[in-house]
Amino acid sequence: MIIQANQQKAGISIEMTPMIDMVFLLLIFFLVATTFHQTEREMQIALPVASSSAPISAILQELIVNVDVEGRIIVGGRRIDPDRLQSMVSEAVAVNPQQKVTVRGDRRTAYANIVTVLDICKGAGIQEPYLDTVLTD
Repeated sequence: MIIQANQQKAGISIEMTPMIDMVFLLLIFFLVATTFHQTEREMQIALPVASSSAPISAILQELIVNVDVEGRIIVGGRRIDPDRLQSMVSEAVAVNPQQKVTVRGDRRTAYANIVTVLDICKGAGIQEPYLDTVLTD
């Protein structure tokens, strides 16, 4: 009888520790990836209001250019000059001709600041830069 009891305990078992470790690693990865993506959209930019605003369909290939109230150009959370923006957009278009660029201009900035960014994008080969706005209620 003792031999039979030991044989039943030695049955097949599944180790849960590696699976739990993997689940936690995936959870941490997706939390960090989501945080980095949200940082760009959460800058203190007061967008102008539009009645026909729409979401962007292809976020994966998108370059977001922010123009703050003082007219500074910000990409990826860093302030850059117009020449650097020109080279950045040109490089992106060289890699992907269908590159999408979204310009998020603060509604309190001079429109000339936004036009400068749009002009840089068009000159670098972006056919249709998007202007981000807020939908009215």
